[in-house]
Amino acid sequence: MARFFFLVAVVVVIQLLCARDLFSMAGNVTYNHRALFIDGKPRVLISGSIHYPRSTPEMWPDLIQKSKDGGLDVVETYVFWNLHEPVRNQYDFEGRKDLVRFVKTVAEAGLYVHLRIGPYVCAEWNYGGFPLWLHFIPGIKFRTDNEPFKVEMQRFTEKIVSMMQQEKLYASQGGPIILSQIENEYGNVEWAYGAAAKPYVNWAASMAASLDTGVPWVMCQQDDAPDPIINTCNGFYCDQFEPNSANKPKMWTENWSGWFLSFGGRVPYRPVEDLAFSVARFFQLGGTFQNYYMYHGGTNFAHASGGPFIATSYDYDAPIDEYGIIRQPKWGHLKDLHKAIKICEEALVAADPTNITLGANLEAHVYKTASGRCAAFLANIGTQSEATVTFNGKNYLLPAWSVSILPDCQNVVFNTAQINSQTTTVEALYLNSETKALDQSNASSSALLSDWTFVNEPVGISKSNAYKRIGLLEQINTTADSSDYLWYSISIEVSGNESFLTSHMQSNLHVESLGHVLHVFVNGNPLGSTTGTKITFDVPILFTPGSNKIDLLSATVGLQNYGAFFDLTGAGITGPVQLRGQNGTRDLSSEEWTYQVGLKGEESGLYGKYADSAKWISLPSIPKNQPLVWYKTSFGAPEGNDPIAIDFTGMGKGEAWINGQSIGRYWPTNTAPANGCSDSCSYRGTFKSDKCQKNCGKPSQQLYHLPRSMTQPGSNTLVLFEEVGGDPDQISFAVKQVASICGHVSELHPAPMLEPRLPLTKAPVNSTAVLKLECAYPNQHISFIKFASFGTPSGKCGGFSHGRCSSTRALDVVKQECLGSNSCVINVSPNKFGDPCKKVIKSLAVEASCS
Repeated sequence: MARFFFLVAVVVVIQLLCARDLFSMAGNVTYNHRALFIDGKPRVLISGSIHYPRSTPEMWPDLIQKSKDGGLDVVETYVFWNLHEPVRNQYDFEGRKDLVRFVKTVAEAGLYVHLRIGPYVCAEWNYGGFPLWLHFIPGIKFRTDNEPFKVEMQRFTEKIVSMMQQEKLYASQGGPIILSQIENEYGNVEWAYGAAAKPYVNWAASMAASLDTGVPWVMCQQDDAPDPIINTCNGFYCDQFEPNSANKPKMWTENWSGWFLSFGGRVPYRPVEDLAFSVARFFQLGGTFQNYYMYHGGTNFAHASGGPFIATSYDYDAPIDEYGIIRQPKWGHLKDLHKAIKICEEALVAADPTNITLGANLEAHVYKTASGRCAAFLANIGTQSEATVTFNGKNYLLPAWSVSILPDCQNVVFNTAQINSQTTTVEALYLNSETKALDQSNASSSALLSDWTFVNEPVGISKSNAYKRIGLLEQINTTADSSDYLWYSISIEVSGNESFLTSHMQSNLHVESLGHVLHVFVNGNPLGSTTGTKITFDVPILFTPGSNKIDLLSATVGLQNYGAFFDLTGAGITGPVQLRGQNGTRDLSSEEWTYQVGLKGEESGLYGKYADSAKWISLPSIPKNQPLVWYKTSFGAPEGNDPIAIDFTGMGKGEAWINGQSIGRYWPTNTAPANGCSDSCSYRGTFKSDKCQKNCGKPSQQLYHLPRSMTQPGSNTLVLFEEVGGDPDQISFAVKQVASICGHVSELHPAPMLEPRLPLTKAPVNSTAVLKLECAYPNQHISFIKFASFGTPSGKCGGFSHGRCSSTRALDVVKQECLGSNSCVINVSPNKFGDPCKKVIKSLAVEASCS
């Protein structure tokens, strides 16, 4: 039997390798209601989203290879208009913006590409991906039947398509791009645009189809997408989705692997059992193309995040985490799922399934080829209890909320609720903080920060290009998003008899703002701050006789990216702004204000790599816990290749630059609510974005990704702009490492598919569950076994404990099988460990470390 599996594995590996190279000689991509056809061959395709600007070119090959190793066929990405055309007709495709390089990197790995041009992307990206200059074109209205908008949208779409065609990157040219998308989730808001919406949809479809790419175009969440555009589904579940034509395949462009993080929010996550259930159900009910959003989420560098209040981290609980580390067991469990689906591919694309009811909330779907090859999916969509079903004369146990896959309609090779893949724990190893260091013996002296220097940002108006206007200006129209910051300044003459005074030269300042952050200063002194999208702020102020200055600093934290007419959502102090006293009110809203766009330090280029060192002040002690301070230091990058993180604990809110490159906004003082989290979250039942959350009462984001490619040998420069006050001496550097690799497998679990297998012709004999451990990197070996128990162990990775039933041989057996190897496979059977408790279902739990 082992020889049989080896032979079929070799056959399938060869077939899959050949299929992966099809793009290099592909003709036009076509479709019918069952599949996409690539070079005439119908395919079941597994895709994952990786957004090129949310990582670095140096990270791309590793991310893409890990995606391929995880069983993906396709990498999906948006194209970000505001990134590539920050100024009208001035394009930028360098560095993280090098779209062509990214597509070619995917092709070099042997994977296909789905290019989602949009050009509206949503994506929790600033302004939905639209450049701000678009807003100022006379007569323009976004995403509707509006000529000025359509002209610009078509021009950019044609620009991207032309670039791809010039590089011969479409499948019709022998390249990797098999799909393109025009628009994005317009169907969610189409109703709001009235009679002009449908003509816009038809125009967008026609415009895209006319570009002669030789590959299909899709519109997600667009039930009225006209032929030949394929309408697709986005959501946590898409098994019930049906395309709007019997001639179109059932496609899922966004299966949300988790959810995005907001400053001030809890950290959301999605159990892999539910994610796998959603995928299996989709293919069970006729799906043919499925994309994880995200497979690697990455980082919102600089001012990329939208929202407002979207955090710098865009981890998304994806199978590959923000730092590029494989997240287990999510990555491994999905890899096993992908193998199971792939060995059903021939049957899945042959015909529609036959549905068989097996009981309440129990059903089977069976696929058969003309030659008689059979594949089946057995589902228990109930949320409460497991069930035993009879199918093809055999009994099968189905856990609640699970799907079993039978590639030969007889043998279960995968169940979505039973995890056989290993689990890992990832730790941050701090390098320069005694209070946080996990292992000071491994601390790198090169990571120690040098002494800090500083520059105080002036309160109020300090730039020569400031100007006066009557009334309060909306912020986005004023700054065009050239900076997060806008100063509003006004001087008030006070004699002591004014009606807006209360007593002893006091008054109450009332400010209303559309946000996102408001800081109030009177006569240069900070009086308070607040945040929100509809701010009402009241603070008592004390005037002095004569001239008094009120300075209001308004800051944005990412512009609106979603919703009907999101582009019209304003920001800044729109008023009223009033002085309220015992005998009257003075409304400052319609008086003359002085405005300054941005900060003096921004104008001076303090964050630049070659900033004038003479501007920086060096003193024995630096100002701490004071608002509006620029800080600068140097550091040596930590040794090795582990991903780097910066812990901004001690700081308030601001932005950080490494060697002149912004790694994004930091805000560690913005903590999540104290309630709403739990130690565990059941995967059973319908998932929603707030179902499973962690990190309550802690900073929404404490660690911030510093890509190694942004550092250099020798000295590196770190510049901070601290907005509200902090202590930079508390900042720490860390490296992210896999601390432990773990497995916990029951002897009754189906054996995982260590290699791809063809549908079985007969049942395997004495199929034994196995536990597999593998180090995170090929050059590592398993160096220490922290825990091993065969019997009834409990707990999870990092916290296993022995049960009443435990084999005395477990630790020795695991050491013998695993120590010194990069990976090991252990049979989970009493034949291996002895039987410490007969007639009891036993499991093997192991925790190990690699070096």
